Amino acid sequence: MMRGTRIFLLPPLLWFGVFLLAPLLFVLRISFATAREAQPPYSPLLEADSDGGITFLAHLDNYRFILSDSLYADAYLSSLATALFATLWCLLIAWPIALAIARARGRAQAALLILVILPFWTSFLLRVYAWKVLLQGNGVVNAILLQLGIIDTPLALLYSPFAVQIGIVYAYLPFMVLPLYAALARQDPALAEAALDLGCPPWRVFLTVTLPLAAPGMVAGSLLVFVPAVGEFVIPELLGGANSLMIGRVLWTEFFGNRDWPVAAALAITMLLIVVVPVALLQSRAGNMQSGNSAGTSR
Repeated sequence: MMRGTRIFLLPPLLWFGVFLLAPLLFVLRISFATAREAQPPYSPLLEADSDGGITFLAHLDNYRFILSDSLYADAYLSSLATALFATLWCLLIAWPIALAIARARGRAQAALLILVILPFWTSFLLRVYAWKVLLQGNGVVNAILLQLGIIDTPLALLYSPFAVQIGIVYAYLPFMVLPLYAALARQDPALAEAALDLGCPPWRVFLTVTLPLAAPGMVAGSLLVFVPAVGEFVIPELLGGANSLMIGRVLWTEFFGNRDWPVAAALAITMLLIVVVPVALLQSRAGNMQSGNSAGTSR
């Protein structure tokens, strides 16, 4: 590797080490400690005894505890299921939006992109709280349904899994639209035109040409939605209420409610391991798709 290339790689590697790897190692270290009433609220891993020796205090009791308690397993499963369904909904909604933006031209395309990015100009907390106002018993959604005669009494939309899904899909939809739009914008229109000229119906052109070429964008968008949605805390707290069992809320309770930092750290590390496996598989799949698409285009 050239020396100039190493210099350019130094800032991102330094950022990765200071802001990701170091905190992760710190959390990993806490996960092997014991909770105690002190500051900090966990025991050291090494302790000097009266004879001048060193006692190794690290243990796996925190991991055994979370594996033996069904509450944590239910929280993990609920978080994964919620994130998976939200990712699928984002993918279904993002497809027509991204396709419309990719096929628009000039100022229309720029305006549509601005509309997708516009929510980022507002506080995330305020945007989620707005859904709390919309979904409450006397909110806008129930008022419209009552006016249309669809329902006779207000629906219990707030503090439900439905509200959590709505919040996550709304909050993370742009992260699905933008990578998908980028993948669609890079496609050569001549490929679809050639398939139509050869007698392919439009639906088959979409399935055999447009969809496979956009697969890397779909994978990238799915990762950008799924990974943060698994550990989401604000949306389940504001829209899910006490009925929402997600690992982000459980982590907050262990850290700040129970002050059991070692168990919370073990939960965080376990969640990381659970998420890393599907992420690695999806990234590998995306790389294979990209290589296959490049090879097919070159032929």
